[in-house]
Amino acid sequence: MGESIKGKGVLILSVVTALFFVWTLGSCIDARRMRSARDKEMASRLDIEEKMSSYTNDKANLENKLKKLENDLAEEKSEHELTKKDLAQEKLINQSLNDELQKVTKIKDALENDLKQVLATGKRVKK
Repeated sequence: MGESIKGKGVLILSVVTALFFVWTLGSCIDARRMRSARDKEMASRLDIEEKMSSYTNDKANLENKLKKLENDLAEEKSEHELTKKDLAQEKLINQSLNDELQKVTKIKDALENDLKQVLATGKRVKK
């Protein structure tokens, strides 16, 4: 009986050892799977972080370009306003010169008519 108890004890210990071995193997497989999942998550987080950093830099560059373009636009607007004012002054000057030209033309026409009358009659016409 001692041998049979020893045999049963060895068998039980072998079964228990096999169960622990299978349990340990399963645990190692789960740990490996978890490590792989964690590594993938870390890689994706790093990738997203790099993209975010890149987008932040791009955003800052675009904001700087926008500010520069806004400043350029403001300069162009002020120059445009000055040009519009100059053009308005030129129009006023042209209108004034036109009015003066019309006055001179009327005076010239009146003088020509007076000259024609003087030449035709030989006398001076008094006005």
